[in-house]
Amino acid sequence: MLLPVGALVVLAGCGLVLLGLSTARVGVVAELVGVAGALLPVGPVVAAFLWADRWEPEPARWLWLAFGWGACVAAITALLINNTAEAVGDLLLGKGQGDKISAMVSAPLFEEALKGAFVLGVFLFLREEFDGVVDGIVYAGLVAAGFAFTENIYYFGRAFAEYGFGGGASSPGVLAAFILRGVLSPFTHPLFTAMTGIGIGLAAGAATKAKRVLAPLGGYLAAVVLHALWNTTATLGTANTFLSVYFLVMVPIFGVVVYFVHWLRRREQRVVTAGLPAMVAANLVVPSEVDLLASLPGRKKWRDRVRAQSGKAAAKAVDDYQSAVTELAFLWHAVAGGSAGADASEREARLVGAVRESRRRAVAVARETR
Repeated sequence: MLLPVGALVVLAGCGLVLLGLSTARVGVVAELVGVAGALLPVGPVVAAFLWADRWEPEPARWLWLAFGWGACVAAITALLINNTAEAVGDLLLGKGQGDKISAMVSAPLFEEALKGAFVLGVFLFLREEFDGVVDGIVYAGLVAAGFAFTENIYYFGRAFAEYGFGGGASSPGVLAAFILRGVLSPFTHPLFTAMTGIGIGLAAGAATKAKRVLAPLGGYLAAVVLHALWNTTATLGTANTFLSVYFLVMVPIFGVVVYFVHWLRRREQRVVTAGLPAMVAANLVVPSEVDLLASLPGRKKWRDRVRAQSGKAAAKAVDDYQSAVTELAFLWHAVAGGSAGADASEREARLVGAVRESRRRAVAVARETR
């Protein structure tokens, strides 16, 4: 309990520091314009990752912390490192060169490491909250969404401070910045960091130590390469080069990742469905609930019906029961694949108890409200 509270305090402090630094650079009015512009794209991005997380939703407090880590801790640390790299680059290579070094080298290496650090921390220290690739993508995406949110505040605010709303190629202004970052490429930071999330997610399901080490490293390197390619074309390339990389590299990779997430959701459904007969045999699930538990629409219909008949508390109890069933099915699948870890028996006992208790509570709450 103290860890999330302490983390929120740290995140709040970092957020205030960032807000002060950004306001000092661009002014109060430009800062408010930046915040307004940054709020528009972040909502759909976050919603997309929450959609991917529907089979076994992660605890809300950790999702908030993921977003806050990206928006505050990763952002302020990256700012300090990139500013230092820029100053060193100017000193060694001449005035104006430091900004290029910062964008093409420092930002990809350190920003992706800082964003990925949260995902790795969840994997290492909150193993029960990390079941596989979907969890890696969700945590990575929310960290990156937070990072992009803070970055957009600054970029939109600076564009407004320098050019206002804009009125042409010579004065692009905040509208041009918004179209580029908020409309055409709100997915770039989440796409980069999703590579790290995929690598760590693959490590969660790996049966050998070599794969558990190489998969996260490979994911991080892929994130760095994509980020460096994006920044390099934006910094040194022509408009045609930038658009070519955008349409021929970034958009196709984004499409592949979207399809991959869809495939993973179907795979999760198959894992849950495969585990239900064993739960029926163990008297954890009654046969009449199998079809309702085997699909997301069935689960939602069940919760909606219970909410209409017995209220929110009963629907929440059913939701807890559904989540416990999913976690147990995932654990059994990991045990069968040899990737569950040494504490699998202990976790299984806890989850079996959670399934029994959550179902008992769901039935009891429903009866009390009749």
